[in-house]
Amino acid sequence: MDGTFNENDLTRVIEADRANVWHHLSQHQQFITGADPKIIVEGKGMRVWDQKGIEHLDAVAGGVWTVNVGYGRETMGDAVRDAIVKMNFFGGTVGTIPGALFAEKLISKMPGMDRVYYANSGSEANEKAFKLVRQIAHKKYGGKKHKILYRDRDYHGSTIATMSAGGQDERNAQYGPFTPGFIRVPHCLEYRKHEQDGAPVENYGEWAANQIEEIILREGADTVGALCLEPVTAGGGVIEAPEGYWPRVAEICKKYDILLHIDEVVCGVGRTGTWFGYQHYGIQPDMVTMAKGVASGYAAISCLVTTNEVFDMFMDPTEDNMNYFRDISTFGGCTAGPAAAMENMRIIEDEGLLQNTIDMGHYMKDQLNALKDKHEVIGDVRGKGLFLGVELVADRTTREPAAEKMVQAVVGDCMKNAVIIGATNRSLPGRNNTLCYSPALIATKDDIDQIVTATSNALTTVFG
Repeated sequence: MDGTFNENDLTRVIEADRANVWHHLSQHQQFITGADPKIIVEGKGMRVWDQKGIEHLDAVAGGVWTVNVGYGRETMGDAVRDAIVKMNFFGGTVGTIPGALFAEKLISKMPGMDRVYYANSGSEANEKAFKLVRQIAHKKYGGKKHKILYRDRDYHGSTIATMSAGGQDERNAQYGPFTPGFIRVPHCLEYRKHEQDGAPVENYGEWAANQIEEIILREGADTVGALCLEPVTAGGGVIEAPEGYWPRVAEICKKYDILLHIDEVVCGVGRTGTWFGYQHYGIQPDMVTMAKGVASGYAAISCLVTTNEVFDMFMDPTEDNMNYFRDISTFGGCTAGPAAAMENMRIIEDEGLLQNTIDMGHYMKDQLNALKDKHEVIGDVRGKGLFLGVELVADRTTREPAAEKMVQAVVGDCMKNAVIIGATNRSLPGRNNTLCYSPALIATKDDIDQIVTATSNALTTVFG
């Protein structure tokens, strides 16, 4: 590089990317053998443009369920700029104006929750929660109540500790050995209850929750400190728990003095039509983590939110100089994140995007269900708000999953036709067969019609 790099010289950008960038979740041999890496140059609303000037409708909010309020929001950029020019950063041992004000605003949307701990990614927020559980175990239970339960198919991050709580075996492959003390519990995917021994025809949700209790009793309730769950499973197949599941989960946690940790990294801040996914189910968590939609990708921010009951465990008077949460997140001290998050929340409120998510979510789910009459390969349509999944099967009667290669071909055909959708990918051996949709909360019926039409056309192209 000669120091005269021009970011508008797209040929130069492509070559710089090819030579120097290590892309996420990508096999790079394709770029070595001639394919150009895709460069997203610009975004506006729900559309993005690549280096060839081709417009794409983004149905996955930045590829990973993040850009909830859409692209090109000048007020988001202004909020970040104003904050960082005045005071960009100070370590989290002290406060900042954006940090204090966003915490107040956030807590106002989470009745029963009280304290906000800032970090910079979903993985990191979940790590903080796990560390709290472990420290509480030592403070109150002689270190014994340290085990953390997690659910099959759920995902909580990409660090070694969060992968230790990862219910996606393909994603975890080749990264062990993992952190001890993490225990898997079964999932609650009603569409595949025929694969679970003893699953009943009725009251499946309550039965699925009872499987958690069986594992608690097997491990010993006095060794289990927390249960970590996604309100709607994301990359494991976009799975909403059936009726009866969540009340029973809450009851079990209370019965055995187990902290309920809800991972809202994907669902949080509007994705399902409420501020947080757990709020659909009338439960009270002890800890909630969030990241992606908190600032819609305009700045890096994540939060661990706890009740005062959890916070107060670190407030008891003592001469022990170790008696506080001995943790820090460097970039949890940035002001850009909470400043962007404040503006993000204002946009959602002022533009009525929670209600739009509910309305457009119902519309999109209906439109996807309507495709079942045309495409035998569609086995199940599920999800909440603008967070939807379509499970593809080779046979509706046996529910044999469609081949992963075919599912990815559907995604590829949509991309070829300028609509970006997702699919479960390198997560579940033999079960990467669910198409994933998470359009921005600003989606209109026209946007959804275009997404559904592209999906239908792709299913015809791939499966006939």
